[in-house]
Amino acid sequence: MLNSLLEITGLEVAYGGIQAVKGIELHVGKGELVALIGSNGAGKTSTLKAIAGLQPSSAGEVHFDGKSMSSVEACRRVSMGIALVPEGRGVFARLSVSENLLMGAYSRSDAGISDDLQRMYDLFPRLIERRDQLAGTLSGGEQQMLVMARALMSRPRLLMLDEPSMGLAPLMVKKIFETIREVAAQGMSILLVEQNARLALQVANRGYVLEGGIIALSGRASDLLQSDEVKRAYLGG
Repeated sequence: MLNSLLEITGLEVAYGGIQAVKGIELHVGKGELVALIGSNGAGKTSTLKAIAGLQPSSAGEVHFDGKSMSSVEACRRVSMGIALVPEGRGVFARLSVSENLLMGAYSRSDAGISDDLQRMYDLFPRLIERRDQLAGTLSGGEQQMLVMARALMSRPRLLMLDEPSMGLAPLMVKKIFETIREVAAQGMSILLVEQNARLALQVANRGYVLEGGIIALSGRASDLLQSDEVKRAYLGG
């Protein structure tokens, strides 16, 4: 599709005999924020893992910037510009905040790493206060900031976020989503998986509703927010 950065066609993902994703199609345009919502077990995380190369697909194609990812290893996908912030955060607990951030730039060899490190501290001021602290001792919200910043240190073209609000206090959720808006406003392409459907659709340009491994609905985020079906299933309406 014209101007698409990510294009998925017929994607299937299976675990043993269980098919988690059943031939879905979606795309993310350059500079677009797309929400992928659905209930637990709908296949959202499996989709992100397949895009990142962490979970093999049994059928279908993932194209990134027009290139097939079928034979591209996960580590090379990072170098090409795909970054995943996983569900459950996954900090390097025994490394400091600054060491975690530098790990995000492991695939880079350019001269801009120190400048980007400062940009992350500007984006997440709490992290500069904690830069010498072990990541495992941070609060849940601080860890979420850290893993988002660590992913951005790779200079991605596509940032994938898996349940960034999970387990966080409302004030921290507000801060995380303010940052997502800010990063999106800078032109970053974002694919957002989020259990809080209302919050996700409020920040997104477009959305997909995943049910039982298939795309049940898709469209502009503003339209999905007004959909009676989405309201009943995900918005408490």
